[in-house]
Amino acid sequence: MNAETDAAARYFSSIAAALSGLEVFLRDDRSPLYRHDIVASVVAEYIARLEKSFSCWRNRLGFQASFRISRAESGFPVFQNVLELENDRKQAEARLATIPQANELRQEMADFILRNKEFPEALQRSMAERLYLEDVESKETFGPFTLAQTVKVSVNPKSGLPYYLVHWASFDGTANLPLVYMATVEDSSESMVRQLVDKDRKLNGKVEIPLPVDGLLNPELAHRFDDFTERNSAYSLSPITIASNLDKDFETLHPKQLRRVVLGPFYSAGITENNSIVNEVLGRVRMPDNAWLLTWTVQEVFSKGEKPGRRGLFSSSKTTQEFHIETDDLEATRQGVSAYENHALVPHEAYQALYAAGETQKIFAGYKVHILSNGQVISDV
Repeated sequence: MNAETDAAARYFSSIAAALSGLEVFLRDDRSPLYRHDIVASVVAEYIARLEKSFSCWRNRLGFQASFRISRAESGFPVFQNVLELENDRKQAEARLATIPQANELRQEMADFILRNKEFPEALQRSMAERLYLEDVESKETFGPFTLAQTVKVSVNPKSGLPYYLVHWASFDGTANLPLVYMATVEDSSESMVRQLVDKDRKLNGKVEIPLPVDGLLNPELAHRFDDFTERNSAYSLSPITIASNLDKDFETLHPKQLRRVVLGPFYSAGITENNSIVNEVLGRVRMPDNAWLLTWTVQEVFSKGEKPGRRGLFSSSKTTQEFHIETDDLEATRQGVSAYENHALVPHEAYQALYAAGETQKIFAGYKVHILSNGQVISDV
């Protein structure tokens, strides 16, 4: 195994361990991260998609050695890899039709070895490509953009308006970071209020809603909402900007809360270069599979009230949200959020190395630290 192949193997093992640990954390009922289990379950769905993407990328190296990560910044794959995976998924059926079936390839490989007394590298690459394309075609990976889904519907008893919990995701092409979005949106469209709200200002039990629903529940606005989220999911846009744009662009949609989960940066000893102190200490960890650190940030902006709209003879204005920004916190102001949380997940052995080096306070200042040990996550350390 050459140095490049060895580094790739270590990177894939490390990121697989990190994502698996994060999934364990999210699915733990005792997790202190979220107050609502639906939020954790939504994020866990996207973590599973990421895991499938990394599995596919790893398989792709069996026949095509083109995989790059953002070593100096996010520690995640560069955007080109995400685009290639998406393109391969779309072309999988056509490409598979040109490659012999797996059992035929196995037979050809056996015959080749018997005849030539050497390994059939070309046939092995064809087999690797077939297995990769079958994998890509059948799995839901983390693409450049994942369309919204409505996962909860209820009624605000104060306003008498239905509201939806909607989520979507994007892989930012500039920052090379996976982003997960969740929004709670009230809908004042007459047709939706009439269908969903009963006389007691509760959700109409006679209306069957087979959750989750692809897209925004309101069919008249679903396509526009998809277009909006695709245009407004860049990491460079602050949550307050996205929420304000949503409030401005839709007459009858009223965003009450927007949450963004930014996955990364990811640090892996000897591979990433995004923090010299972290990399130096992680390099001392005995087991390479434990020489990593995964961070993520949860950002939230919420409406603290509404500015009533007005209808006049010559001009009118819609009801607009007044979003809260925590101006007493300079970092919250910089991020454009009401609140934020920084989290870090680290294997027990790596945490011990950082602690022994006296670096934990400096590295984890402002972070909630979670330690992965024997398949369990210990928080509040």
